Amino acid sequence: MPWNDNANPGPWGTPPSGDDGKKKTETPPPRPGGPRRPTPPPTGGPDFEALIKQATDRIGGFFRGAGGQIPRAPVFWGIGALAVLAWILTGLYIVQANQAAVITRFGGYDRSVGPGLHFHLPVPIEKAELVSVTNQNKTVIGGTAGAAAPDQSLMLTGDENIVDLSFTVQWHVSDAAQYLFKVREPDDTVAAVAESAMREVVGRSALKSILTNGRGDVQSQTAILMQKILDRYQAGINIDAVQIQNANPPQEVVPAYQDIARAGQDAQSAINDANTYRNRVVNEAKGEAAKITQAAEGYKVQVVREAQGQAARFDQLYAQYRKAPAVTRQRLYLETMELVLSNNRKVVIDAKGSTAPIILPPDVFRATQPAAAPAAAPQPPPAPAAAQQPDPNSR
Repeated sequence: MPWNDNANPGPWGTPPSGDDGKKKTETPPPRPGGPRRPTPPPTGGPDFEALIKQATDRIGGFFRGAGGQIPRAPVFWGIGALAVLAWILTGLYIVQANQAAVITRFGGYDRSVGPGLHFHLPVPIEKAELVSVTNQNKTVIGGTAGAAAPDQSLMLTGDENIVDLSFTVQWHVSDAAQYLFKVREPDDTVAAVAESAMREVVGRSALKSILTNGRGDVQSQTAILMQKILDRYQAGINIDAVQIQNANPPQEVVPAYQDIARAGQDAQSAINDANTYRNRVVNEAKGEAAKITQAAEGYKVQVVREAQGQAARFDQLYAQYRKAPAVTRQRLYLETMELVLSNNRKVVIDAKGSTAPIILPPDVFRATQPAAAPAAAPQPPPAPAAAQQPDPNSR
């Protein structure tokens, strides 16, 4: 309804007519050659219906020809070209450095591409699905104590005991096409395979090994078994690591297992002490044996060298004896008597041809204590060859 419609008076009543309260304004004619006066706006407000009709006529006139009936061909060609260009640009896509793109043609797998700017046939002929292939994914199995599914963490060991075990699996996508098309829910598949593989490995292991020093073997065996299963599924997933978070016996028997663990630690400490003592004693015995062996070797060398020296001395004496037997016998006699009488308190006096009294010192026959050997006197340096006297018998 336009604002200047007087047929409907509205809640304020019928407005007064133009002849009652107002004088009619007349527009004066324009002056010849002068500027035209602006037409005053109509009273009663703008007419929205007229404005809408005017805009519609202008838009319609843009698409119609000169006669007003035939549409303009260049306009439609331009709109069509823009639409085709926009449709073609839907085939441009960018693959980031940590991603791989899987191209599907009419919903089926066609190819895989790496990082960079690529182009595929426009939608809906081909589509590109981006998959992160370098990010580490983490799956938790077993949760913590009091989790919603506690049975997931309770496993039967090889020695028929129960262990409360929770662990995490770290994995990444190795083949984007297999990851998208070979398995329906990859994350759930990883969780199910991890639980199954861990139960199988724990079922072959003893509880004590899992609780103490056998966790590394359990983790490595679980990772290898998971990888074999996922490769058989062609899931396109690579297992990086399996880490056991908690491994405890059931709550009812925790105190007993703690006592067992402490006893095992005490036993290991005693074994370490015994090994330390054994190593010390064995090393000392080896040192003493080496010392005795070296002493025996030294004594053997000494005896052999002394025997060789005695033999050489005898050979030299024998050579001199053959040259002068009487002199050699006298020399041997004197040396033997010197050796025999050196530690004897007797005094031998050869008084042939002497008449003077012989006075002996008062301590000759006293017992003497063995005195320390006197220090050897320094030998004088040999005389130069020029200062020596020539031997007259050398010629």
